[in-house]
Amino acid sequence: MGKREKAMRRIAFLVLLLWPSLVTAGIINMEFKFTPFVGDPAKANFVETVPGTASVYINNAPVMEKEVEKEKVPVLFEDLEIAASVWVPASSLGPALRKGKNNIRIEFEPVDKNASYRAQLRWASVTDQVTKSGNSSASLSETNQSGEGVDDRKVTGHAVFNREFVADFATDMPWHHYPPVTTLSDEDKKSLTMLVKQREEALKPDFAAAYQILGNIPGIPLAEIKNLKCLDKSYAAGLRMAAGPPDKLDFVITGNPEVVVRDKTGDLFHLVDPEALARITDNDQQECVQAAFVALFPPRLVVVRTPSGKWEVVY
Repeated sequence: MGKREKAMRRIAFLVLLLWPSLVTAGIINMEFKFTPFVGDPAKANFVETVPGTASVYINNAPVMEKEVEKEKVPVLFEDLEIAASVWVPASSLGPALRKGKNNIRIEFEPVDKNASYRAQLRWASVTDQVTKSGNSSASLSETNQSGEGVDDRKVTGHAVFNREFVADFATDMPWHHYPPVTTLSDEDKKSLTMLVKQREEALKPDFAAAYQILGNIPGIPLAEIKNLKCLDKSYAAGLRMAAGPPDKLDFVITGNPEVVVRDKTGDLFHLVDPEALARITDNDQQECVQAAFVALFPPRLVVVRTPSGKWEVVY
C-alpha cells in the first residue's frame, strides 16, 4: 500500500470516528498505538505479538486494560508501523482528558515475565485540514495527521512507556481545578464505599436514581431509554448488578483531584445472574439495556471531593 492509500485510509477511518469534533480548528485529536512484538519488521511483512496485559493510564488514572494475544500482525507502510494491539484516540477519554498538558502511560506485563521483545508506541496529532505533498500524481501524498512519532525499543519483562501531549481540544471541567487528593482517611474510604453501594442500588423501581445518573452522562439517549422502558424490562427479566465485598475495593490516588475506585480482582460491578441478559430477546431492548448498563456500571468509578467536602462520581 502506497503513501496515498495509507493517508486516505487514515482520513476515512478518523472522520467516521471523530466527526463530532470537526468543528474546531487545528488539532482535533491525538491517537496512540502500542504493540509488543518479536520479529524484525525491516526484514518481514509480519511480526508476532507478545501475549500479556497492557494497562493504559491518563494523568495517572487507570482508564483501560487490554489483553494482548499471541498472533501474527502485519508490518504497515514504508515507516514499518506495526498493527496496533492497543489503540487509544484521546477523544475517547472524555473528562479524563485535560485541556492543555496531559500524560499517557502504557504499562505492559507479558505472560512470561522474563520475556525479551520489542515494543512500539506511536503517536500522531489529527488535524481538521488535509495537507498535500509531492508534485505529480505518482508522488502525491495526502494526510490529516501531523507530529507523528515513535518510541521503539527492546525490553525485558515489564515495560513502561510515557508520553506527554497537549490536548487543547479537550473540554475543561470545573473539577479539573479542584485541589489534588493526596491521602484518604478511613472516613473517606467509607464514603467512597457508600458511593459504590448507591450505584449498585440505583437499579430499582422506579429507577429514578438510575435515570438521574444517565441524564448526567453526555451522549446517553435518556428519552429513548425511558420510552422503551428497558430498565423495567431488564429488572423483570432478573438482571441485577452487584459490586464485590468492601474489602476487595481499591482506591487509586492519582495525584490529581480524581480518585479511582475499582475492584482488586476485576471489574467493579458484575451481573449477579449472567444468564439473565439472554432472557431479553428483542433486539432493540437488548441494545437499550446494554447501553444503559455500560453507562450505569462502568469497570471503575472516578470520584472527586467537592469544595464542600462531599465525594461525587464524575465518570
